[in-house]
Amino acid sequence: MTPATPTTPAPPATPARFDGHSVLITAAGQGIGAATAHRLAAEGASVLVTDLDAERAQDTAAAIREAGGAAESLACDVADRAAVEAAVVHAVAVFGGLDVLVNNAYAAGQDAPLFEDETDDVWQRDLDITLSGPFRCARAALPHLAASGRGAIVTIGSVNGEQDFGGHAYSAAKAGLASLTRTLAGHAGPRGVRVNLVAPGTVRTDAWSGRDAELERLAALYPLGRVGTPEDIAAAVAFLASSDAAWITGTTLRVDGGILAVNTGFRRAMEGRG
Repeated sequence: MTPATPTTPAPPATPARFDGHSVLITAAGQGIGAATAHRLAAEGASVLVTDLDAERAQDTAAAIREAGGAAESLACDVADRAAVEAAVVHAVAVFGGLDVLVNNAYAAGQDAPLFEDETDDVWQRDLDITLSGPFRCARAALPHLAASGRGAIVTIGSVNGEQDFGGHAYSAAKAGLASLTRTLAGHAGPRGVRVNLVAPGTVRTDAWSGRDAELERLAALYPLGRVGTPEDIAAAVAFLASSDAAWITGTTLRVDGGILAVNTGFRRAMEGRG
C-alpha cells in the first residue's frame, strides 16, 4: 500500500473581527497608517483611507481593493476642521455609519540647537497636527461612533510622550494625547465608545529612509533586539479596536520592544560591555 502523502496544514484564516465595520484612518497613505488600513481591511472592515496627500491615499485604497478588501480614499488635512468633518460625513455616507476612528497623523519639526531658539511656528504646527488633529477628528466622529453601538477610537501616541527621546513639541503633543485618551475615555464610555492609545517605539517607516545605519544602532538599545515595523503597530491597533478589547478603555498600550521597561545601555555598562 502506498503511504499517504503528508499534507501541509493550511495557514489559519485571517480573523474577521471587523466584518460590517467602517473605519476612518488619518495619514494612512504610508507607514503605520497604511499598514493599519491593510490590517483592518483584511479582517473585514470597510476603510476610508485619508491623507494630506490625495495620491498616497488613493494608492493605499487601490492596493487594499486589489487584495480583495473594501476601501475608499479622501484627502484630509487634520489641521482643517471643515476637512475633518467632511471626511467623517463621507465615511458615514459611503459606508452607512462609522465604527472605528484611528488617529495617526502627526508632525515632528526639528529642535533648535538651543531651547531658547525654538520658534512658535514649529511648536504650533507640531501641536496643531499631532494633538489638536485627533481632537478635531474625535469631536467630529464621536456622535457616529456612539450611534454604532460598538465605537472605538485608537490614537497613535509615542514613547516620546513618556520619556525623553528628543523633540520638544512633538513629545509634548504625544504626552497630551495620552491625557486626552484618558479624559475622552471617561466621557465616551457611558456612550458605548472605547478610547485607547498605542505608544510605539522606533518604527521603520519612510521617515527613516536612508538612515539604516542609525536604525541598526538604535536596534541594539531595544531588549528585543530590533526596531518595530508598521505591522507591529497595526496589530496592536486592530486588537484595541476589536471586541477582543471590549473591556479596555483609557489605556496606553506600549508597543516598544521593551525600551521603556529596560535600560539596555545601563545594563551593558554595568556588565562592562560598553
